[in-house]
Amino acid sequence: MKKIHNKKYLKPYRKKLRKSLTPAEAFLWKQLQNKKLDGRKFRRQHSIENYIADFYCPEERLVIELDGQCHYNETAQEYDRIRTQVLNNLRIKVIRFENRMVFENLNLVLEEIRKNFRK
Repeated sequence: MKKIHNKKYLKPYRKKLRKSLTPAEAFLWKQLQNKKLDGRKFRRQHSIENYIADFYCPEERLVIELDGQCHYNETAQEYDRIRTQVLNNLRIKVIRFENRMVFENLNLVLEEIRKNFRK
């Protein structure tokens, strides 16, 4: 079986991203780290295939993406669409939130994440 998680060539990028989380990522990470959300383990800046997910819960096969302004153009949206399709083909669900949602309605974001838990 070929390796799809945390490919070596992406390690420097994952490390760099972990050290420079966006404010929204840092804010949400405080709610997800150390199994705070219903005992689920999340990883931040986890790579799957050639993509780096903002957050990944292996137990649930769930990716959480936070989208800032750079995601609101045609090129980025097409990239995100393809990326989601690749992950869905691996039976990994992707859910997306706008950065501002994390700050403006954290409880709703956490509830939406919970709704996507399989158990």
